[in-house]
Amino acid sequence: MNQPNSQPTSELMLRETASQTAGPYVHIGLALAAAGNPVRDEEIWNEMAKPDAEGEHIEVVGTVIDGNGDLVRDAFVEAWQADANGHYQADYDLSKPFNSFGRTATTFDHGSEWSLTTIKPGAVKHPSGQLMAPHINLTLFARGVNIHLQTRLYFDDEAEANAHCPVLTRIESPARRQTLIAKREEVDGKVRYRLDIRLQGEGETLFFDF
Repeated sequence: MNQPNSQPTSELMLRETASQTAGPYVHIGLALAAAGNPVRDEEIWNEMAKPDAEGEHIEVVGTVIDGNGDLVRDAFVEAWQADANGHYQADYDLSKPFNSFGRTATTFDHGSEWSLTTIKPGAVKHPSGQLMAPHINLTLFARGVNIHLQTRLYFDDEAEANAHCPVLTRIESPARRQTLIAKREEVDGKVRYRLDIRLQGEGETLFFDF
């Protein structure tokens, strides 16, 4: 009779592990303010661009809505984007004016909105050689979501670039394409873009399988 763990290590390493929902616990470790806990001195959070960062400074906001049309008040969102020149900043450093990576979360306060303070990204080259329209990559974690969801945010005032983006144009349905387009607003003289993420049902956001 084989003893536990008597199989070759190579076989054990190839086994697929079970998916696990993020649950509410992700906020305790990664979204301390949203969980009502004291924040750390150095925190990866939603200020991706400081006032001296190069580029057009914007705010991005939104909600997360479930299949019943209700707000998901404890979702966690990660963002990854290029800088104003279309380059990703791979080295994260809180002292830098801009970082390509950020985190945010919906909460039980302030309309359950997630938000990012950043700059409008420049166009990034696709492997085909074409330029992709300016966009922000978003990854969403939430209770009941066993495998994180990946989507993109594009800008409604980049119509020309959107019309020729090699990724957006692969989406055959114009209605589905629109679920990725953030709407420009101006609030107190500041530029803001809004994108509400719908997990299921009518107007469901288009998610990517990378």
